[in-house]
Amino acid sequence: MEAKLEKKYGLFTAIAMVVGIVIGSGIFFKTEAVLKVANGNVSIGILALLIVGIIMIICSYAFSILATRYEKVNGVVDYAEVALGPKYGYYVGWFMTFIYYPTLTSVLAWVSARYTCVLFGVPDPFTSGGCLAIACFYLVAVYAMNALSPILAGKFQVSATVIKLVPLVLMAVVGTFAGIGNGTLASNFAAVSATASGTANPLFAACVATAFSYEGWIIATSINAELKDSKKNLPRALIIGSLIVVVVYICYYLGINGSVTTGELLAAGSTQAFVNTFGSVGGSILTVFIVISCLGTCNGLMLGCVRGMYSIAVRGEGPRPDVFRQVDPVTNMPTNSSILGVLLCGVWLLYFFGGPLMGWFGPFSFDSSELPIVTLYGAYVPIFIMMMRKEKDLGTFNRYVAPILAICGCVFMVAAAIFGHRMLVVYYLIVFAVVMAFGVFFSKKQK
Repeated sequence: MEAKLEKKYGLFTAIAMVVGIVIGSGIFFKTEAVLKVANGNVSIGILALLIVGIIMIICSYAFSILATRYEKVNGVVDYAEVALGPKYGYYVGWFMTFIYYPTLTSVLAWVSARYTCVLFGVPDPFTSGGCLAIACFYLVAVYAMNALSPILAGKFQVSATVIKLVPLVLMAVVGTFAGIGNGTLASNFAAVSATASGTANPLFAACVATAFSYEGWIIATSINAELKDSKKNLPRALIIGSLIVVVVYICYYLGINGSVTTGELLAAGSTQAFVNTFGSVGGSILTVFIVISCLGTCNGLMLGCVRGMYSIAVRGEGPRPDVFRQVDPVTNMPTNSSILGVLLCGVWLLYFFGGPLMGWFGPFSFDSSELPIVTLYGAYVPIFIMMMRKEKDLGTFNRYVAPILAICGCVFMVAAAIFGHRMLVVYYLIVFAVVMAFGVFFSKKQK
């Protein structure tokens, strides 16, 4: 008899996945990026955090409605299949397996390596070959933990979630009160930095940059087949986790802007804010916490990444479904799927971060931390439309109001990406089309 995934995760692990995947990386290294594209306007940065946070809460609520009704092997792929049929579910699964999961996981491995380099004083970690080597090591280490012991990976996710809240809460409280006391916070709100980028559409660009900070909550749905009482616990985890994230982010952003001037933040990044607030030793200790929190996010993304091909193969789709749907009877992990997952992470890591280092690909080496996320928001729209058509036994709010609000949020994110990135969207769509063309080939082959 073919082995199946067991119910091994509880509500707290699911909440930790939502909070742990979302918090822990983007808010640390995107704070200055959001401020830069917002032309140094702190108010626009906060507005972007609120807008994208509200969109996340609305979308997570809409998906929580579906989570109470459907359970198979991989949440968002299941919902796509229920809404528009197996073919749409297959293409959503292909996109998540070959683009979404591995690109974001590779970004997190690189971010973890970048802060490790900062911790040890490596000059210019953005262009350091050592940073890339450390990122590869982190990918392998996180993969090994997930492949050999998924229970341990789940416990690490919970522990890293608790750890990553330490620097965020400390900065939120100490930085905000210090900024109010010394006038830095008021000064940053009143002034626009001269070193800002001059972005034409600052709010749209800030929202797209913020999207990475909020992304990851949907990956919690990838373990719904392994979540105890998932029809109750997954919706709870999505809503509770999303609310926690929004509150923490707003408070942290205020704390950062109370600790350094806008010019310092743009020049030296959020690490300088920790040094200013807690001193060099305290800043170094908190940087260690940041590295752990980034690895926790990487671990959470890997939880989804290693299950990507399995979610396609278990439906009898894609290349060699008989190989990729196998589950190891000892570790209860889809081993072949997980191997492909980490290989894809390595490919995208070299593409996006090795490319600029070695001079490969030119404009095609775009920011992989943003556009794949916006693509997924676009993929949600048909699901929400069909939700209104098919779920006839739902009440008016759940059947119409929630999906319509979610659609508006998704359309806003797509429009923000187009206006905020412009030509980069074209380069991304070319890469996207090539990857999806392979999906079309294997879909026909499977027929």
